[in-house]
Amino acid sequence: MKVGLKRLANGQDLALPHYATLGAAGLDLLAAIDGDVEIAPGRRAAIPCGIAIELPLGVEAQVRPRSGLALNHGVTVLNAPGTIDSDYRGEIKAILINHGDVPFMIKRGTKIAQMVIARHEQAQIVESDSLSDSARGAGGFGSTGMTVKTP
Repeated sequence: MKVGLKRLANGQDLALPHYATLGAAGLDLLAAIDGDVEIAPGRRAAIPCGIAIELPLGVEAQVRPRSGLALNHGVTVLNAPGTIDSDYRGEIKAILINHGDVPFMIKRGTKIAQMVIARHEQAQIVESDSLSDSARGAGGFGSTGMTVKTP
């Protein structure tokens, strides 16, 4: 699949999104900021990535956290995954939040998130007075339990 990408003025000198390894699902997104940005504990910031994309119809891009930032610093994508629709042409930004105990400093070119390109479908909603039965039924959050039953 081909995805159109426009490098914006604030991303001219940065590497394009890329897969770090042959088996990677996500493209690394870089911070396209002019100066350092500090995110204090409990605070959030929209960090520009210096690119805009054109996706085929039926395809979305998901902005997801980087596991190392989450584990080592408590920094994650706030609306994970953030969805970029196929008709959006503006700059991609990562909404980051610092759940850690100390301020987190972002420098220009820092890998801040990853972007996964995925196909999707639009559903045809059909209103109904009833739904079929299922094993779970209307059981809500936690209704399947916390442990696995062994034979």
